[in-house]
Amino acid sequence: MRGADLLVELLARNGVRRIYSLSGNQIMPIYDACIDADIEIVHTRHEAAAVFMAESWAQLTGEIGVALVTAAPGFGNAVGPLFSARSSESPVLLISGDAPNGLDGRGAFQELDQTSISTTLVKAAFRPVTLENLARDTLQAISIATTGRPGPVHLAIPFDVVQQRGDMALPEGSPPSSFEPRAQDVAAILKGLATAARPLILTGPALNSTRAGGLLDALAEAFTVPVLDLESPRGLKDPSIGTVSRLLPEADLVLCLGKTVDFTLAFGAAPDWSSDCSWVVVDAEEHARELAARNLGTRLAQSVAASPRSLIRALLEAPAPEPRRADWRVRIVAAAAKRPHEVPAGKEITSATLCTAVQRQVEATETSVVICDGGEFGQWAQALVRGDARVINGPSGAIGGALCYALAAKQARPEASVVALMGDGTVGFHFAEFETAARTGVAFVVVIGNDERWNAEHLIQIREYGPDRTVGCTLSGARYDLAAEALGCHGAYVTDPDELDDALAQAFQSGRPACVNVAIKGLPAPAGEGH
Repeated sequence: MRGADLLVELLARNGVRRIYSLSGNQIMPIYDACIDADIEIVHTRHEAAAVFMAESWAQLTGEIGVALVTAAPGFGNAVGPLFSARSSESPVLLISGDAPNGLDGRGAFQELDQTSISTTLVKAAFRPVTLENLARDTLQAISIATTGRPGPVHLAIPFDVVQQRGDMALPEGSPPSSFEPRAQDVAAILKGLATAARPLILTGPALNSTRAGGLLDALAEAFTVPVLDLESPRGLKDPSIGTVSRLLPEADLVLCLGKTVDFTLAFGAAPDWSSDCSWVVVDAEEHARELAARNLGTRLAQSVAASPRSLIRALLEAPAPEPRRADWRVRIVAAAAKRPHEVPAGKEITSATLCTAVQRQVEATETSVVICDGGEFGQWAQALVRGDARVINGPSGAIGGALCYALAAKQARPEASVVALMGDGTVGFHFAEFETAARTGVAFVVVIGNDERWNAEHLIQIREYGPDRTVGCTLSGARYDLAAEALGCHGAYVTDPDELDDALAQAFQSGRPACVNVAIKGLPAPAGEGH
């Protein structure tokens, strides 16, 4: 058995059936091993795209997402999306090839200390130098990525280890780390929820409405407490939560279930929050608990080292309290439902006009996944377009991954209609993955809100420096639809609002990867106040 066979067999035993990858010298034995293990390799056009795809797969399946790249430059290309996966709490295993361990320090081809680079971006990084190390580290990497606060893990495998042959029994999987809450911690939280007049429960990306299933609704119903899942870099100004921020100073208890107390929560400080509000933080990650203590000080009433999912299950097993605080919950829910709007500007298509048209198509489908990138148009999309499941650019604020997210989303949920919304700036990051989609026969719709510029930065320049000092933000009226057609996809170009619905309907019905390039009026993102 080669090291490559050992690795692939362990992946298969842990439920891996698809790997996102771009080929390279040091990982060819792993490609070969995947054939016998019946693991599909989706080969992409850029290493970063492979990591974005693995992240989307992980979020929508609940399984570990695996990206496989070659050494040094291939690994370097893959590094950026690790920041997004870490912020979005996505269990991703990045496997990179590496120079032979036996040639360390001798200037081997593409020699690079990869784990030193990845360490600050992942939960853990490993470089196994024997078959025994490879087996142990692979299982430990999967366990670390998927337990506690989920996140990416990096495994750099030297080429001589990949090729090394040896007879060894495959080890059993690592026992999952225990992050169960203590009984006294659960009791204290129950007491706090029972006595608070206006409690609020906040969850982070790993417990968003897509990934948590019915847990959040069950929790809200059982305790008559409003529950908000927050995963946008705009935090309390996220237009997806309407006017909720106006009510937050009234909360007298905040229970953070895996939600980091950071800039997205205005650091828990006044005037966004009452200085008399008590905070309870439940998190499996020590750094998150330390951050809460630093930002909240004496207002942190309780810090619990436990898995938020486990804590929710423990709360739901407790005797149900008498229904009360219904008015507070109704107010929060109503505020969260408010959405920004704008008056259509004649024959110009606005962001709201486009998003509303996309929403009509989404509602006409049986089941859907909505992907939203960042940027000004992306914020409109996050606020106005909702499907049965959603993947967004997440707390990192990174842009450009949505096309990749869409491809993996369709593979994760083949029965769903998948639509990705992004600006003309963001689509340029991984446009070549249209070819990947056409080649692999994966059908989804990409809608481009095209205002011919990096609008977020353009508006910053106007606001901060004046309209006569704008530079470096202008894009062209490029025909992205024609470029997508040349790569084997369906394309449509829309400039007239009267043609929008038909163009979108045809794209959804095309049965191919589709690019709908829509000329829009460049407007600021919604303010998050639900006007």
